[in-house]
Amino acid sequence: NLWACLQVNSRVCFSSLFQNSTKKHSLTVNLTTFRIWCYVCEREVFLEQRPAVVSYLNLITLLLQIIFHVLQEIKMSLVVYINSLKACSLTGMKNIGNSCYMNAALQALSNCPPLTQFFLDCSGLVRTDKKPALCKSYQKLISELWHKKRPSYVVPTSLSQGIKLVNPMFRGYAQQDTQEFLRCLMDQLHEELKEPLAEFGRGGEGDERRDGSDRSPAEDEFLSCDSGASSDRGEGGGLGERHTLPSHTHTNYFTQFPIIYLLAQLILGAKKKKQSLYRSVISDIFDGSILSLVQCLTCDRVSTTVETFQDLSLPIPGKEDLAKLHSSIHQNIPAKTGVSLDVYGSQGWITYIMDSIRRFVVSCIPSWFWGPMVTLEDCLAAFFAADELKGDNMYSCEKCRKHLFQEIYMKHFVCVQILCIHLKRFRHEVMYSFKINSHVAFPLEGLDLQPFLAKDSLSQITTYDLLSVICHHGTAGSGHYIAYCQNVINGQWYEFDDQYVTEVHETVVQNAEAYVLFYRKSSEESVRERQKVVALANMKEPSLLQFYISREWLNKFNTFTEPGPISNHTFLCQHGGIPPNKYHYIDDLVVILPQNVWEYLYNSFGGGPAVNHLYVCAICQVEIEALVKRRKVEIDTFIRLNKEFQAEEAPTVILCISMQWFREWENFVKGKDNEPPGPIDNSKIGVMKGGHIQLKQRADYGQISEETWQYLLSIYGGGPETAVRQTVSAPALDTDSLHRERKIEAETRAL
Repeated sequence: NLWACLQVNSRVCFSSLFQNSTKKHSLTVNLTTFRIWCYVCEREVFLEQRPAVVSYLNLITLLLQIIFHVLQEIKMSLVVYINSLKACSLTGMKNIGNSCYMNAALQALSNCPPLTQFFLDCSGLVRTDKKPALCKSYQKLISELWHKKRPSYVVPTSLSQGIKLVNPMFRGYAQQDTQEFLRCLMDQLHEELKEPLAEFGRGGEGDERRDGSDRSPAEDEFLSCDSGASSDRGEGGGLGERHTLPSHTHTNYFTQFPIIYLLAQLILGAKKKKQSLYRSVISDIFDGSILSLVQCLTCDRVSTTVETFQDLSLPIPGKEDLAKLHSSIHQNIPAKTGVSLDVYGSQGWITYIMDSIRRFVVSCIPSWFWGPMVTLEDCLAAFFAADELKGDNMYSCEKCRKHLFQEIYMKHFVCVQILCIHLKRFRHEVMYSFKINSHVAFPLEGLDLQPFLAKDSLSQITTYDLLSVICHHGTAGSGHYIAYCQNVINGQWYEFDDQYVTEVHETVVQNAEAYVLFYRKSSEESVRERQKVVALANMKEPSLLQFYISREWLNKFNTFTEPGPISNHTFLCQHGGIPPNKYHYIDDLVVILPQNVWEYLYNSFGGGPAVNHLYVCAICQVEIEALVKRRKVEIDTFIRLNKEFQAEEAPTVILCISMQWFREWENFVKGKDNEPPGPIDNSKIGVMKGGHIQLKQRADYGQISEETWQYLLSIYGGGPETAVRQTVSAPALDTDSLHRERKIEAETRAL
C-alpha cells in the first residue's frame, strides 16, 4: 500500500492540531484504508475527540487519493505510450553501401498495412521452394521491424543478397533507382508466392451473393510488367494478343468490374495456347487495370486495349503542357468515348477559384524563380488526357485501311487497393541525363480519382489517402533517397533516413520533392464493418456450428477497403477437401469463427463455400499418387532410352528438341512444377528452307534419339520434327569391297 506523509514542513506538523500536544508527531496516511500512523509514537492514531480535525484530515486524504489516482493514470498512459512506440516499427535500416534506394523502398512497403499484415498474420502462407526464397527474407525483415523488442536499426543483408542473385543489375555498390528496385522486388515476391487459380473458384454457386446477383469469375489473365503496364489489344469483334513483358494474374478485379471481364473473355477467346492463371498477395494489392480506347478519325472505328499496371508512371507537365491542360478543362470530350477528363469540375467552384488565384500568383512571379506550379492532379490529367498519335506512333486502321491520325482515350478502372505513383523526374538523352526538380503538390488525404474512372465502373470508393512517399535529393545518377511514412498505429509522420528515424510535421511531407508515392483506398464504411464484426465476436453467443474461414481472406477484410467475396479456395481443393500437401499446416491457413460472425460476413460479401469440417481429400490423394507414378515412369524411360542412344557408335538419325520445352518437362518430372508442359514446341529452333526444316544457327536445342522423340511425342504431341542427321542410303558396293570393309572393322575392334 502507498502511504502519504501529512507533514507540511520540517517545523509544522499536523500533530500540532491535537489538544494538549507535548511533542512533535510524524503522521502518515494509508491512501487505501485511510488509517493514520505516527512514526514518532510508533502507534496508530485515532481521531475521535475533535470532529473538525477529523473532517480536515479526511479532506486532505481525499485530495491525496485523487492525486494518487491521477498519477496512476499517468503511469498507465506512459506504459501504453511506450508500448505503442515499441510496436510502431520506428526502426531504421543500416546503409550497407549506397543502399539508400533499397532502404527507402523497404520502409515505404513496410508501412503498407495490407502487405505488412499479410507477412505478420499469415506467415504460414509464406512458403516457397523457389530460390532465393526472397519472400522468407522479406518476412524476417518485417518481423524484425515490427517486433516489440526491436533494435534501433536492422541490417537487411539477407534481402539484399537475394535481390542481387535474381537481378545482377543491383550487384556492386553503385547507386540504383528505387522504382526499379520496387518493381524487381514485387515481381520476385509474386513469382515465389503465386498460386494457380482453381477451376472451381472461377464461378458457380459458391461465388454468388445471397441476394441472387451473380459475381463475375475471377479467372482471366492480365499481364503485369516491368514498365508498369502491359496490354491485351483488340479491335471490333476480335482481340489480338501482344505479350512483351512478364505476367501477373489478377484475382478479384472481375468481381467488381464486369467490363474488364468481358474484354478479357474476348482476349482469352483469341488465345491459341492455354496458359495457367496465377494470383498472389502482390497482385491482389498492387495490380490495377486501365482501359484504352483508340478511335480512327476517318471512320470512327474504336479499338480497345486492356492494360494491367503495378505502378503508374506519370509525366510532370511543363508550363506549356499545363496551359494546354487547363485550357482543355472547358472543352467537351466526344460522348461516344465515355471518358470524362473534367478534373476540377467535380470539386466545386471554390476549388476552381482557389486554383485560379494560385495560378495568377504564380504567373506574377518569374518562372525562373518559382517554376510552374504542378499538382498531382495535373500529372494524372496529363497521363489520362486524349492525344493524337503521330509519326511512328500511328498505325493503319483495319476498317478504312488508311494510315491516318488516330486519337487515343484512356479510362482508369480504380480497382487497385494500394496505388503506387511514380513521377518521371529523370530524363535520359543520348549524351546526358538530367532531373526535373519541379515541385509537385500532392494531397495527404482525399486524392479523388473519380474524374479518371470509367463511367461503367461499379466501384463506389474512389478516394485515396497517402501512406508513404519516397524522395530523391541530388542530381541524375547520384544523390540520396529517404522516405516519409505515416505510422498506422499513432497516425504520425516519420522520416526514414537509413538508420535514423525522426518524427516530422505533415507540412514537411507536403513540401517534399516526391518521386514515388503510395496511396491507399480509404473508406469509413469498411471501418464500421470491421467494428460490427468485432462487436459480434465479443458477444460470444453459443452456437452449435463453428465455421472455418480463410486466414488470407480475413486479413483482406481487416486491411482492404473492398475485400471481395469470401474465398475459402485458398485451403480447399476442387473436391471440397483439404489437399494432402496442405493438411499438415492447415492451422496456418484457417481461422475458426462463431456462427453469428460467419453469417454476417457471408450475407455481406457472399462467396464461400461454408466449411464446418476439415478432412484430407481422398480423390486428391489418388491423383497425387498417380502423378508420382507418371513422373517416375517418364523419367525412368527417358534415362533408359538416352543410355541406349549414348551407346550407339554411329546413330543413323539424331533429332533435336527445344531446350526451353525440355526444361519445363524436366521441372515437371522432378516435381518442381505441378503442371505438365504443353505440346513440344520446336518452332524456335527450326526454320523452313527448300521445303525442309533446318536447324537455326545458335539455336537452344538438345540431341535425342528417334525412339526418345517418339516416346515424348506420344505423350505430349507437338513438333515439328527437326533432325541434325538423317538416314543416308549407302551406295551399292561389290562383295569384295564389302568383305574388306568388314574385315578391317573387325580387326579395328579387336585392337
